[in-house]
Amino acid sequence: MNAVTILRIVLSLWTLVFAVYFVTDCIKHKEDFNTKSLVPLALIGAVTNFLDTLGIGSFATTQAGFKFTKSSPDETMPGTLNVGDTIPVVTEALLFFGLIEIGTTTLIGLIAASVVGAVVGAKIVSGWSVKYVRIALGVALICLAFVMIARMFAWGPFQSAGTLTSLPTGKLIIGIVVNFFLGAFMTVGLGLYAPCMALIGALGMNISAAFPIMMGSCAFLMPSAGITFIKEGKYDRKASVMLTIFGVIGVFIAYFIVKSLPLTILTWVVIAVMIFTSLTFFKDAAKSSSPNLSAEPE
Repeated sequence: MNAVTILRIVLSLWTLVFAVYFVTDCIKHKEDFNTKSLVPLALIGAVTNFLDTLGIGSFATTQAGFKFTKSSPDETMPGTLNVGDTIPVVTEALLFFGLIEIGTTTLIGLIAASVVGAVVGAKIVSGWSVKYVRIALGVALICLAFVMIARMFAWGPFQSAGTLTSLPTGKLIIGIVVNFFLGAFMTVGLGLYAPCMALIGALGMNISAAFPIMMGSCAFLMPSAGITFIKEGKYDRKASVMLTIFGVIGVFIAYFIVKSLPLTILTWVVIAVMIFTSLTFFKDAAKSSSPNLSAEPE
């Protein structure tokens, strides 16, 4: 039994536990379900998780969708995002684990680093200034995007696009340390997908490897967060169910698009996502007024 099979089994079992909590809670609160806003919620679920599968992320776009259509209240939005997007994100991970063969130590090491970062690393970064963290991430993404562009054209000192599927010890240590902090940043409101893509590109790996690593990183975290919100009852049950059902549909559509893209085109898609995300970080940094990350949930 190889590492990918083990990861799939463990992730599936943990998600099954989440699903039992989710379904049981929805059955207990059948009165929360009606036909209001079903079409907007279905579209939001499909579109945002389609974009999520491409690496753009789903939280910010889902929040925008909720606000524009007034289909889910603000006060339950964090719980709704975590609960509703758990199964779509797990679906992404289960699909993309088989996209490209990655060295066992590299795959498990980077995923485990992000999980540990989320569990214990948030305490390290929770006091950092949200404004300057966003600016730093934005600058890093822009710089790494241009490095990837230079590699695509083999400009100057830059080599061609990365081809590694397993990291040597030195690079693996760097990757583990960085992904630890990306996991910590994720728990305090900063996305992991685009920075993880940048990390994979910077380490000289085949860019396809970013998808199983970044999606696996998030997938192992989200069921735990979702169960917490379910126990507290702080989520919109109807919206979460619609995000789950139609989000999975969006994931499958995007998966077959990504899977069929030539590596060169896929790399350009990743570069575009990195630049888009960096601009988002700069925009959010300009709006940041809270002195620390923990005081400004997203």
